[in-house]
Amino acid sequence: MPDTSELKGDNSLKTPLPKADLLKLVINSLEDDKAEDIVQIDLTGKTSIADSMVIASGRSTRQVSAIADHLYRKLKHVAAGGCKLEGMEKADWVLLDAGDIIIHIFRPEVRSFYNLEKMWAADFTPEKMKQQSVDAQNQDELAEE
Repeated sequence: MPDTSELKGDNSLKTPLPKADLLKLVINSLEDDKAEDIVQIDLTGKTSIADSMVIASGRSTRQVSAIADHLYRKLKHVAAGGCKLEGMEKADWVLLDAGDIIIHIFRPEVRSFYNLEKMWAADFTPEKMKQQSVDAQNQDELAEE
């Protein structure tokens, strides 16, 4: 007999997965559900909201919704602190917050409009910003001479 505990709302806690295993689970689930253009962005040092961001596309609202639902069911018991799900009503852009990993699943048109990859892939770490400021200041001093 198949395990239907998830369908019955079994809230028994499972052991949270380590970050690397959680990221593998996310990527594998997206690939299994035929998500397109899967991109993983390392957020370490850029923000405190998460360590990684994964962005993927579905071809239609139905596929975006199905991909998000499958992933949510897999993550809700293995992500430290559970998993939060937003945007299923329209399913143009669904956000899953699994603590250390933020997952965005878009329809292609919505993804290209918001272009999160460009925003988050840029190197805006505090160290990089400080170095750019020092470099600019040095350039100004050389120009004055």
